Amino acid sequence: MHDLSAAGQLRALRSHDISARELAQHYLDRIAKLDGELGAFVTVDPELALRDADRADERLARGEHTPLGGIPIGIKDLHATAGLATSFGSAPLAGHVPAEDAWTVGLIRRAGATLLGKTNAPEFGVACYTENAVTPVPAVTPYDTGRYSSGSSGGAATAVSAGLLPIAHASDGAGSTRTPAAACHLVGIKPSRGLVSLAPAGAFFAAGAEGPLARTVEDAALLLEVMAQPPSRDLYGWTPDTSLAQAGRGRPDRPLKIGWWTDPGLPGVAPHPESVRAVHRAVERLRGLGHDVREIAPPARYDETAARAISDMLTISATMSVTTLVPDGKRDQLTAHTRNLAAAGAKMTGPDVLLMQAALARFAGDFLAGLDDFDIALTPTTSGPPVPLGHFEAEGIEQVNERMLSWSCYTPWANLTGQPAVSLPSHLDDDGLPYSVQLVGRPRQDATLLSLAAQLEHEGLWDAVHPPHWFR
Repeated sequence: MHDLSAAGQLRALRSHDISARELAQHYLDRIAKLDGELGAFVTVDPELALRDADRADERLARGEHTPLGGIPIGIKDLHATAGLATSFGSAPLAGHVPAEDAWTVGLIRRAGATLLGKTNAPEFGVACYTENAVTPVPAVTPYDTGRYSSGSSGGAATAVSAGLLPIAHASDGAGSTRTPAAACHLVGIKPSRGLVSLAPAGAFFAAGAEGPLARTVEDAALLLEVMAQPPSRDLYGWTPDTSLAQAGRGRPDRPLKIGWWTDPGLPGVAPHPESVRAVHRAVERLRGLGHDVREIAPPARYDETAARAISDMLTISATMSVTTLVPDGKRDQLTAHTRNLAAAGAKMTGPDVLLMQAALARFAGDFLAGLDDFDIALTPTTSGPPVPLGHFEAEGIEQVNERMLSWSCYTPWANLTGQPAVSLPSHLDDDGLPYSVQLVGRPRQDATLLSLAAQLEHEGLWDAVHPPHWFR
């Protein structure tokens, strides 16, 4: 059954070719068999899953069709689920059970999805590798279990890639949906600011956005449409004037002007030749489809001030999480990376924060100005393939942020500008490792971005390949 796309499963459920209980049990069996090696899940609740599935079957029997009725899903462990443990990837919070769902989680549940459990994430989401003190193994890419599936949505990407879920909930503060998609040969979407609600996180986390991870653009758009219903209290909330699900099956209504580059804009970092090849493959297909595609320089570069501001953004996020969520007596259970960030954050002053915000605003503004004449920007998603376990801490905890930025340098700017972005698979190299490209659209032009992604999918930018775990 996991060979079917999520959209295909939805059609099979509605035609009664399969039942929601059969589908849920199929995935529960695969998780039990395979996840010990993959590290995709923090919590799996078979009783809850089968109860959700039975309710979906009852609705289907009555002819009631909800947007995700009976489709299994996992929720990233950084987002609250009522009645289901949410640890935020942190050992001091293991076993914490929220009383209420986060806003987007509630939307997904009301859309009829079958919740199987919580997917793995790094502590408080401040790393682009998913390793913590909550799960015994890190989340790894099924294409090479000696390499990370990135983060912070690493567990979600691992699960979808290995056939443990058809689709998954994810979130992205500096690339945390897109880089896991890249590491696992998936489609990952970071929507425009405000399309998917930030509530109750508030304005400080305006760089972040929840979105979908999926195997196809159609599946990703199906989940995104469910998530794209912000409450009236959301400071940035807006709703599109067209169907996102339909855009994920369509084509752009006109030729688009696309600017591309492969220069990371970061001193001392050069993209892997296969990352460059991924962009060149996309450029060739886009030109063949009639789009106006031009090479440009990166609109902004990571000078010392910008690179430091990106690092400080992670530092402040970790410090706020530790200060508000972790009792003093349990902070020795935090990971070394979180402890290092929290210690650095404790030394930051008010002027430090203001200077950081000014540097990030200048960096984002340069991108917006430099792309004003373009509908779409095209880059690699990452500077190279999925990295080996231990890579980011290999030169010491103090160098983790620098090493993360070197690998994920193409993604943070789209969070700061609030533009929609999608990571699309490209190809596997001779070692079977995946590479990808990133497309970034104009603010609030998510439907145009989805339609271009769907067009590239239909034109064969990538093959529907699967890792070895898919066939087990």
